[in-house]
Amino acid sequence: MIFTLLAAFIFSGCGKILYRSAAKAYHKGLENQPYDAVIVPGFPYNGEKWDMVLQMRIHWAYYLFSNGYTKNVIFSGSAVATPYIESRVMATYAEALGIPKANLFTEEKAEHSTENVYYSYRLAKKLGFSKIALATDPIQTSYMRKFIRRFELPIGLLPTVVDTLKIMNLYEPEIDPKNTTREGFVKLSDRENFFQRFRGTMGKYIIWHEEDLKKKRYRRRYKNRMIAASAESKEL
Repeated sequence: MIFTLLAAFIFSGCGKILYRSAAKAYHKGLENQPYDAVIVPGFPYNGEKWDMVLQMRIHWAYYLFSNGYTKNVIFSGSAVATPYIESRVMATYAEALGIPKANLFTEEKAEHSTENVYYSYRLAKKLGFSKIALATDPIQTSYMRKFIRRFELPIGLLPTVVDTLKIMNLYEPEIDPKNTTREGFVKLSDRENFFQRFRGTMGKYIIWHEEDLKKKRYRRRYKNRMIAASAESKEL
């Protein structure tokens, strides 16, 4: 099923471009491996069976880890569309596939794709990781690459390569998700309208750290949601 849907996308004009771009980015990213950690953005889980997107992202994370391309994996995502905390669910699946728990980390605040990347990057820095890459599907890579470049974040790219997925055993291991839910959950679509969610996807709610805003115009633009370097030094 996964490859039927993927093939329909890949053999479209847009799909072929993204597919080639992702493969090129992956091989370029491999030049800097091994990474201390890869960031894997979350996706909703329904509590019964994983979605095709979860299947791709989790197995790809396992592939990168098992081949020594990354030492650790950071899954990112809060409880957004369902009561299940996306990053916890993904980490639970990854552990069931064979990644040791000691090498799995979760970022549980992000509710939008740009937040997945930035907040996981901050978590990686806090954990002492310096070589970091984003590992997700070609579609998400295409627009997260622009976000990474825009803010000059030192994050590499290891996007999913579909030809590699085709020869992998993409089975779904059994998990117990009972410890992955959030009490008092209210889905994002009930808290934010379409335009608010779009703004979130564009990174409009990110709380920045001053040191990550290299350009003065960004420091001026986001001064009302920026943690000043002086405040960070006091915390240390």
